[in-house]
Amino acid sequence: MRDSWLLHHLIENSAARSPAAPALTAGSHTLDYASLWQATAAFASGLTALGLGRNERVAIWLDKRIETVVASFGTTAAGGVFVPVNPLLKPEQVAYILRDCNVRMLVTSPERLATLQDVLPHCADLRHVLLTAPASSQPPCAVHAWAEFLQTGGHFTPPATELDMAAILYTSGSTGRPKGVVLSHRNLVAGAKSVANYLGNRPDDSLLAALPLSFDAGFSQLTTAFHAGARVVLLNYLMPRDVIKTLAREKITGLTAVPPLWIQLAQQAWPESIASHLRYIANTGGHMPLATLQALQARLPQTTPYLMYGLTEAFRATYLDPEEVTRRPDSIGKAIPDNEVLVLRPNGTECAANEPGELVQRGPLVAMGYWNDAEKTAERFRPVPSALRPHGLMLPEMAVYSGDTVRRDEEGFLYFIGRTDEMIKTSGYRVSPAEVEEEAYATGLLAECAAVGVPHPQLGAAIVLIATPSHADLDSTALLAALKVRLPAYQLPAYIALRHEPLPRNANGKIDRKALATTFLDLFPNPPLDDPA
Repeated sequence: MRDSWLLHHLIENSAARSPAAPALTAGSHTLDYASLWQATAAFASGLTALGLGRNERVAIWLDKRIETVVASFGTTAAGGVFVPVNPLLKPEQVAYILRDCNVRMLVTSPERLATLQDVLPHCADLRHVLLTAPASSQPPCAVHAWAEFLQTGGHFTPPATELDMAAILYTSGSTGRPKGVVLSHRNLVAGAKSVANYLGNRPDDSLLAALPLSFDAGFSQLTTAFHAGARVVLLNYLMPRDVIKTLAREKITGLTAVPPLWIQLAQQAWPESIASHLRYIANTGGHMPLATLQALQARLPQTTPYLMYGLTEAFRATYLDPEEVTRRPDSIGKAIPDNEVLVLRPNGTECAANEPGELVQRGPLVAMGYWNDAEKTAERFRPVPSALRPHGLMLPEMAVYSGDTVRRDEEGFLYFIGRTDEMIKTSGYRVSPAEVEEEAYATGLLAECAAVGVPHPQLGAAIVLIATPSHADLDSTALLAALKVRLPAYQLPAYIALRHEPLPRNANGKIDRKALATTFLDLFPNPPLDDPA
């Protein structure tokens, strides 16, 4: 059996090995690998019949469903690039992504399409909309129905090499607009193999996809499972108890989540049956509080915990060996297989043991840069320092400079210290303060404002918006109502502080976010954790 080096090979090869094995479950419907591959190939044929060119972009704005998975892998099978759009984004934010990476086709539902009627005319490169069901509204481009599209038939031309683009994942940036991280087939496939290796994924696994598929960690549930020939269960949950119910009903063996969800899950009642089949749990997207980890371990004494760290620009960087969790639960571990993590000083030399430095990652997971943003790409993606490479090599090797400060102890274990930029990590999302501020200004209600992140026991960090209103009678309730129209829930401020004097400035005349944040450090005190027993 051939090895996988292109993304769609993960499904194709598993279908060849075990065609009748369950691959994907959504609600009461399960596809086996043969059916999933048939749908994926049919989608790729449909794109080829429409004339989609190599490396052209296909955006997918859907919740977690079978069509989302088929469209993602089918796009890359046809040589295109899929762009998963977070289903929580508002129409203007979706339109920005469609314009930024010149999307040719949008895959969405009739309900979502209806919300885009005012913005799609401004997406000049959009030529086709593929709908999961019939719709009455007519966008300014060709519309295709899902069932008929998959009946197009014919052949498709796959990408030329593993270095071709496969996906663009958008992540918030410090400039206020999200940045598109360009991932190759090699990035995604190498990541699947590395993670599946240390998690020990196998054909009898059932993984729960609870995270958004627009996240690298969410999409990883698909790639690692398909590499191993395992099953993925898609879940669009409303409440934490929905996750618990699905774990029990589907006999899930592996669950990856972010700290805010783990905090909520640790406070739920867990059926005893879950402990008999949940083989591992994995944390990503921030530090899991020790009290939460201990509560989960008390409920799941036979379940193996994996603590991980990564960034979208390199998929995954480190994991902590489960045997070390009790000894050093505050560590982010060591580099994942087939990758290297360096801790560097600003001059490019390696830090001594326990000396803080920037986490720099090299290896096959380093992304291809930011789409259409040379300046930001040059900031984050830079050559490995020459002192760390043989002198005879003439071409530079690119690494990703995380912007995160870490230290490495004498035994080689890494510890996260803090972020060097102003990103707010809340509910597993990375939120740009400038992005929140931009939408706050767009309400027309404010003279000036600043968004900051402050510690929060459930969210990791909470967004606090400090603002000077343009009208004296404005209150925080009215401002929050205006923001709800413009921002998804995870970008909404948890607290709004209105002031009637100018906000503090730093030496450069900019609003001093750091000074403002210190004012609210104790705004959300830590509540006592209930006894997990």
